[in-house]
Amino acid sequence: MLIDSHAHLDSSRYTDDRAAMLARAAETGIGAVLSIGIGEGPAEMHQARDLCREFNAQRAAGANLPQLYASAGVYPHNTGELDDTVLAKLDALLAEPEVVACGEIGLDYYHEGAPHNVQRAGLIRQLEVAAARKRPILIHCRGTNESPDAWADLFPVLEEHWGRTGLGGIMHCFGAGWEEARRSLEMGFLVSFAGNVTYPKAQSLRDVAARMPLDGLLVETDAPWLAPTPHRGKRNEPAYVTETARTIAELLHVDAAEIAAATTKNFFHLFHLPPAV
Repeated sequence: MLIDSHAHLDSSRYTDDRAAMLARAAETGIGAVLSIGIGEGPAEMHQARDLCREFNAQRAAGANLPQLYASAGVYPHNTGELDDTVLAKLDALLAEPEVVACGEIGLDYYHEGAPHNVQRAGLIRQLEVAAARKRPILIHCRGTNESPDAWADLFPVLEEHWGRTGLGGIMHCFGAGWEEARRSLEMGFLVSFAGNVTYPKAQSLRDVAARMPLDGLLVETDAPWLAPTPHRGKRNEPAYVTETARTIAELLHVDAAEIAAATTKNFFHLFHLPPAV
């Protein structure tokens, strides 16, 4: 069994075949998917939870579908919308049993959007809500060579406002170097690799993955984006996480079953979930 630890199942790109897409995932051996609750903005944060309720009910009735879990959060470039009303909605969602994480939240200096200081302030406010609800966090961190390094700004925020909680989280779609991975592991985060680790030009990322301890790993799709080789250029979906897991297994010189077992154990342990789906 594999777990897709990050997929945007509420994307409009799945409107016509969402049930069939999830059935394909189950047929491929995907036992669970974490459905990310950021939508196109705070007004849609609840959609991931709603999908959990819909498809988990079908699964309980006998449908061959993966177990769904949800997150809720405000994406870095939507933090300008983060007011008391949005924070109250986030807090309420994190209290729901289906919603196991706060995210994806963090810093994005790669795309134009919310000013960096607004992103940092929004991140801190969400960390406070997540800590009060005792929910791990899903971190998005992306910078550029031209802008101040997002990772250099992220770690001080996490050290001051998150580390003492002991709740940990996931460095989603990791794309930095070994030093950032090492610091993440030391802070109690799992490091999650997406389909881009399979791309020919991603050797530096594969070098990081090759050094990862098994108890610090997760795999994800970030669907509908970042489809792995050989599906690159297509709409991504949870079934394709098997390709990422296969690449990680090759890099660590273990078989795919060991990666599946380790990443599944890591996921359940982080979120304090029952060890079987």
